[in-house]
Amino acid sequence: MRKLLLISALGTSLFASGAYAADIVDTASSNGSFKTLVAAVQAAGLVDTLKGAGPFTVFAPTDDAFAALPAGTIDDLLKPENKDKLTKILTYHVVSGKVMSGDLKDGMKAATVEGAEVTIDLDSGPMVNEAKVVMADVATDNGVIHVIDKVLMPPM
Repeated sequence: MRKLLLISALGTSLFASGAYAADIVDTASSNGSFKTLVAAVQAAGLVDTLKGAGPFTVFAPTDDAFAALPAGTIDDLLKPENKDKLTKILTYHVVSGKVMSGDLKDGMKAATVEGAEVTIDLDSGPMVNEAKVVMADVATDNGVIHVIDKVLMPPM
């Protein structure tokens, strides 16, 4: 739990310059580590949804997480003909409701907007499936962002 609180405090200081006054998309856009995620959200047509009332919990992969995918994967996913696949991957990173790190329990499962579940592991530091949470509890007007170090892939 201490690790989660430290990560939470770090995340708040890196993202926020005062009270949160931006939605999930604006918050991610204002941080230089989410260019690929923002481009993917735009290509999938999810901007209006993630700017909506929510609340949403987003497990947000960094640009480095996207770069770790096999060569050509991102370019392929951003093509208009792959919009459905991209949408499936992105919505697997979103949970309805505002789930803060203090709400998490080891081994809990959370239903994603995509329809499948993710599993939370707190034994080796906070993780979502195989992705490590590197920054937690980034509050936004319409939810919360938890930054992760890998792109989550839904069951296909």
